[in-house]
Amino acid sequence: MSARVPERHEEDLAEVRDETTEPPMYRVMIHNDDYTTKEFVVEMLVAVFSKSAEEATGIMWAAHKNGAALCGVYPYEVAETKVKVATEAAQENGFPLRLTIEAE
Repeated sequence: MSARVPERHEEDLAEVRDETTEPPMYRVMIHNDDYTTKEFVVEMLVAVFSKSAEEATGIMWAAHKNGAALCGVYPYEVAETKVKVATEAAQENGFPLRLTIEAE
């Protein structure tokens, strides 16, 4: 018994490619506060946002100096998960760390 494979035409494939869109992206921002330690922020950025220690330190200082800094840009569900994990870790450690999600 042989399976019949439908022929694929280049026009059909082009049409499918035209219909495929990238998901909208969202910025995750970390906000400075007077209570969350710099060490915790750096550790959280490394653990949750997969930043190197150098990148995490730069982000921490940017938030400290400017009031907020960019952690990364992700599809909404990924951004939401990262914010949730980071916020829960901060709360477990007694810190009021705030992260927000903004449309790109």
